[in-house]
This record gives sequence, structure tokens and C-alpha cells, in this order.
Amino acid sequence: MQRKNFTEVAEFIFLGFSIFGNHQITLFVVFLSTYIFTLTGNIIVITVICIDRHLHTPMYFFLSMLSSSETVYTLVIIPRMLSGLFFYNQPISLGSCATQIFFFAILAANNCFLLTVMGYDRYVAICKPLRYTVLMNKGVCARLVCGSFGTGLVMAVLHVTAMFNLPFCGTVVEHFFCDIYPVMKLSCIDTTVNEIINYGVSSFVIIVPVVLVFRSYILIISSILKIPSVEGRKKTFATCASHLTVVVVHYGCAAIAYLKPKSENAIEEDLLLSVTYTIIAPLLNPVVYSLRNKEVKDALRRAVGRNSS
Repeated sequence: MQRKNFTEVAEFIFLGFSIFGNHQITLFVVFLSTYIFTLTGNIIVITVICIDRHLHTPMYFFLSMLSSSETVYTLVIIPRMLSGLFFYNQPISLGSCATQIFFFAILAANNCFLLTVMGYDRYVAICKPLRYTVLMNKGVCARLVCGSFGTGLVMAVLHVTAMFNLPFCGTVVEHFFCDIYPVMKLSCIDTTVNEIINYGVSSFVIIVPVVLVFRSYILIISSILKIPSVEGRKKTFATCASHLTVVVVHYGCAAIAYLKPKSENAIEEDLLLSVTYTIIAPLLNPVVYSLRNKEVKDALRRAVGRNSS
């Protein structure tokens, strides 16, 4: 009954990067270039893993799932953001906004838990090598991937259900996509309960994977230190270096974005931080795994060699 006291909002408008004034064309070129590199890199990683039998292992199966998830993740956000840099005040319906938040939440949580799964894979490979093929068989890998996606689905349902039961009075979203907190700010009523739900879900999605990855790497490092030769230790740790790099950037950006106290006067800061985890972080995955991973580089050379012969 309380909702009838408010004017129903049917659509929102993104503030986007309008606060950067004349720099929007430059931002468009930079973001479009980065997006093309991200799509191309992830597609190359997925394709190489699919066609090269040397990469048909659990580690690269999880990497292909992460690349697929991040490809869809960027598709949910970046095309509309790019169009907003050219066409100002483009409206988005309430239903489309809910859909964007839903898929964003699923894929963001899925990426977090996939990185956790990849950490567990490295733990089993290094700490329990003799049982690796048993512990990481196809059935286990499939269940881990489904578990990551299922967790993301539950988190997304919680977010969207709590968010879109609110009445909205404001129409201008101080962001370039329908993120949870900027949309929540447009509600006509007190959102304390929703903020608690949002913080609880975000904490679970970020802190639980971080703790699990941290535990995996403590056990991994303790096993590596037992290797007698320096060369052996370096070679073993090299198999984790790419994953560890992606983990630090991914969880670091997510923690700063969703667990730090919210400020009413930090729009530019929030926009730039959001660019980091929606545009830069997805690019990092194919770049790191292509440039720093010997097996992927060898697979790329084989693929290029087959096509040129």
C-alpha cells in the first residue's frame, strides 16, 4: 500500500561520463579499443583451448569458462556504455535495468568463484599430484563450474528481488550502467535493509573466495618450499603466477568497489573504479594468460603454424 503514495518511475537515465565534458570522444576511443582487445583476447584463449589437445586439462577448462564468463560480462555492460558516450540521456526501462543488474550480479559472482576453483585446481596439482586426475576428473570439474554459476544465480536473485521491490523517485543513475548502489540511491524510502543485504551478499562473494584462495596458496607455498632445487621451486610457482596476478587485481578491485564505505561526493572516483573492474580487469585475463603462460603461447604458435602451412 505504501508504494501507491509515490509516482511510479518507468525508466532511468545514466549520468555516464557527462561530468568529463569534452573528453567523452577520447574516452569512447580508449574504451572501444580496450573492449575490442578484450573480446579478441578472450575469443582467442577460448578457441586455442578448444582446438589444442595439449590444453585439454582441468586448469585450461576452468580458464576457458572464465574467459567465456568475462566475455558475456562485458557484453552486458560495455556496448550500452559506449553508446551513452555518443548519445546522451539514453533512457533504460526499469525491466532492462533489472535485467542488466541480474546478469551483472550472476557473472561477477561467477567470476569470483571460478577464480577460487582455479586456485583449488593449482592446490591439488602441486600438493596432491599423484591424485590429481582422480580429484579433478571431468565430473568434479563440471560440478565446480556449475556450483560457481549456481552461487552467482542465487546472489543475483537476492539482489534483484530486494532492489526492485523498492519504489523509485529519482531517474538519473550516477553511473554508466545499472549497478546496485547507484540504483538503490534513487529509492523514495529508507534503504537500510537493502544496504545490509547488498553488503552481506558482496562480502560473501568477495571474502569467502579470498579466504579459500589464500588458504590454497598457503598450502601451495608450503609445498613449494619443500622442493630441494631452486629451479624446481621457480618452475612450480610459475604455474601459479598467472592465476595469482589475476586474483590480486580482480579481488582487489571488487573489494574496493563494494566493501569500502560509500561517499556521496565521490562520483568521479566511483566511475573510474568501475572502469577498472568492468573494462581493465576483463582485459587482464587474456593478456596475462597469453603473455605469461608458456603452454598457451606454445599452443598459439602451433595454431598459427597449422593455419600458415
